[in-house]
Amino acid sequence: MKKLIIIPTYNEIENISAMIDKVFSLEESFDLLVIDDGSPDGTAAVVKKRQAEFEGRLHMIERSGKLGLGTAYLTGFKWALANGYDYVFEMDCDFSHNPDDLARLYAKAQQGYDVVVGSRYVKGVNVVNWPMSRLLMSYFASVYVRMVTRMPVRDATAGFVCYSRKALETLDLDAVKMKGYGFQIEMKYSAWRLGMNVGEVSIIFTERQEGASKMSGGIFGEAFFGVIKLPFRRIKARK
Repeated sequence: MKKLIIIPTYNEIENISAMIDKVFSLEESFDLLVIDDGSPDGTAAVVKKRQAEFEGRLHMIERSGKLGLGTAYLTGFKWALANGYDYVFEMDCDFSHNPDDLARLYAKAQQGYDVVVGSRYVKGVNVVNWPMSRLLMSYFASVYVRMVTRMPVRDATAGFVCYSRKALETLDLDAVKMKGYGFQIEMKYSAWRLGMNVGEVSIIFTERQEGASKMSGGIFGEAFFGVIKLPFRRIKARK
C-alpha cells in the first residue's frame, strides 16, 4: 500500500527539517508531500535541499502566497490520486500531531474505515499546553458541529486525518467550499453524508514549540457560519 503524508507549510523553517527526519525514521513506510505557500523564511529551500536524500519519497509543491489550508490539502489530494497513493494523511508540521501516531491511524483504516480522525476528544480531553480559552473554543466548536450536523465525530475540527483512496475518489473535491479550518469539518461531514465509515483514534495534541500558530478570527468565523449551511447542502459523490 502506498501511503502519503501531506503537510502544508508557511514559515515552518524551525520545524520542517526535524519533521522530515522523523517521518522517514518511522518503521511504517510513508512518502511525504510538502505544500509550501511561498514561505519567506526559506522553508521551501530546506525541503529542496533535502529531496536528494529521499529521492522519490520527499515531494514538494510550491505555491505563490497564502492560498489557504483547504486549498493546499485539495491540491495535495489530487496529486496523491494522480500518483497512485492508497492512503493519504493530513498532518501539521509543528509536531502538535505526533508522527508516531500515523501507524495507529493507518491500522484503524485497515479495519475498514474510509476516514480516520486523530481525535483530541474521543477519550476525554487530550490537549497539552493550550491556554484555557483556546481549549474551550476548540472543544465547544466540536460540540457545536455535532449539534448542528448530527455527525457522530467527537473532534470535527481535527487536522490529523487519514483518507482512503476510495474516500478521496468518491468525494467531489471541486465542490468543497470552505478554505480554512472549516475545510476539516466539511470534508468529514461530506464523507459521513455519503455513507462512508468514519472512525476516530485517540491522540494527545501538544501545542507547537517552534514557530507561530496560523489560527485567526477570520478562519474561526468561516467555520462557525459555514457549519450552519452544511445540513442544507446537497452532498453528491464525484461523477
